[in-house]
Formats: sequence, C-alpha cells, structure tokens
Amino acid sequence: MGAGKVVVIGAGSIGKRHAGNLELLGVSTELLPWRAFHPDSFRARRDVKAVVIATATPIRLELISLCAEMDLPFYAEKPLAWNTTQAAAIHAAAAPVADRSIVGFMMRYHPALRDLAERDLSSVYGFSMEIGHDVRQWRANWRFADSYAASPEGGGVLLDLSHELDMALALFPTLELTRCDSLGHRDFPGVDFASFVQLAAPSGPVGRVAMDYLAPVSTRQTTLRGLNAQFDLDFLAPSLSENRATGAQTKAYDFVRNDMFLEAMRDFLALVDGRPTSGNPLLPRFDLMQRSTDLIARAWSARQFRGTVDIDMT
Repeated sequence: MGAGKVVVIGAGSIGKRHAGNLELLGVSTELLPWRAFHPDSFRARRDVKAVVIATATPIRLELISLCAEMDLPFYAEKPLAWNTTQAAAIHAAAAPVADRSIVGFMMRYHPALRDLAERDLSSVYGFSMEIGHDVRQWRANWRFADSYAASPEGGGVLLDLSHELDMALALFPTLELTRCDSLGHRDFPGVDFASFVQLAAPSGPVGRVAMDYLAPVSTRQTTLRGLNAQFDLDFLAPSLSENRATGAQTKAYDFVRNDMFLEAMRDFLALVDGRPTSGNPLLPRFDLMQRSTDLIARAWSARQFRGTVDIDMT
C-alpha cells in the first residue's frame, strides 16, 4: 500500500478488530477514539490515505461527508441508516468517493454464501433466514443497557443483525419489503428484541428474515426452496447442503470468522490504491449498496410492535 495512514475512527470492539487487521496486513494504522476526534484538526491533516468508520450508526453522515470533502475513501461499518431520509443523504454525500469505498457487510465474503450465489437460483420460490443469540452472552464485560444497541434511534436487533437482510438482497436483487413484525421490551421503548421481516420479489421468491436477541442457543441458518433443489446453509458450522430428489451433497468450510473481515479489508485497500480487487461478485462497494441501505432503513421504519418479551437485562 502507498504512503499514508489508514485512520480507524471508533475504538470499540469492531474498531479494534479493524485496526488489528490493518496492522496484520502491514498497513500504517491509527486507532482514533470518537471522543478524541475533532473535525477541524482532522481536516487539516495530510498524512491520511483512507478512513475506517467504526462509530455508532448516528455518526455515519458527519464522517462520510468529511471523507468525501477530503477525497478520502472510507470503509463504513453497517448499518448506515435507520430511515430513508438518512440513507439518501449519506449516499449523496458519499458520491465523490463511493466507487473507492466499502460498506462493512463482511458476510458477503462468507464462502458458503459465495458458493450459493454462484448456483442457478432461478427456480427458488421461497427462502428463510434466521439469526439469533442471547444478547446478554454476546461479549464479556458488556452490558446491553449501556450499549448502542439499547438506543431507540440506531439500536435494536434489526439494525444490529442486518447482515441477513443484505444477504437476501445479494441473492435476490429485486426483493422488496412487505411487512415487519417486532417484539419489544418494556424497559427499552422503541427497541426491537426480535424482528420478522417479510420480503417478496415481483416474480418470486418470497421469504422471511428473522433475527432476535433471545435465543438460548446461537443459530444462523438459511434455507432456499426451489423447484429442483433445496439449499441449506449453516453459517456457524459452516456448511452448505444441496438436497435433490436424487440425493444430497454437503460441503464443509475450513475458515475462521476473522477471515471475512480480512478479505473485505484487502478489497478496500485495493480500491484505495487503484489495484484489482479479489473478484468477489458480492463486493460491497459503496456505490453499489444503496438498495441494501434503503431496504434496511425501510424495514426498521416499518416495524410494528406486536408485543413484549420478559427478559432480565440487568
């Protein structure tokens, strides 16, 4: 990589992961906590080549606008926005550097998803995607009430675990939102602890994406049902099974979760330097991601709370 630093803004767990990966890749890196960030001082710097935005969701527009002003490509963590007005403003602001920037949907680098995306999915008529875990067991020394996830604006499970919505759109680009039903919590008004998103494409398929903070056993599975085959993905195993009337074939994958972050970062650095990327057809380049941003924002705005869950969050 050429001269100049990559500055990671946001020193939480994801910011530290990105900084560590950049150093692993031999890149001059600076981890800058959001509390220590001063726009005017940053604007005057000449030693920055690119930026990784790893702050809370509400801070995205300010930083993306600054990067565009300074002609700095950026890697912005997901989600970008929780309503369509924000989404439009962010993508408009990013335009000058959008083709050199990335959204942090690293699941697009999961080998099972990439394998599935290469299959003929034209006969698929239905799908289901599910991700769930007990949010209280998520991280050591972490308290939900003190986290971004507990905020009624920018928090909640739909935004937090929005990868599945993006993956659905990556596989079926014409999907549209039909409804979103959610469960809340009496102590966290406006925060969804479980959301069930219904999606449909004009000529098929139809499907559901379910995410929750409640599952006693972590799960992350996807099923596609087609006229000729059923595909079952277990992202935690990880494995992909293709089931037909003539029999089933299962492929297992040997990789660790951080591999996806590393591959996405390598592609980002390639964009920064003007080099060829990995060739991943699902590359989440910023200028190609507005439909995903809009779908997530529309789903969040369309939530209908159908009840509450009784779970101790202390």
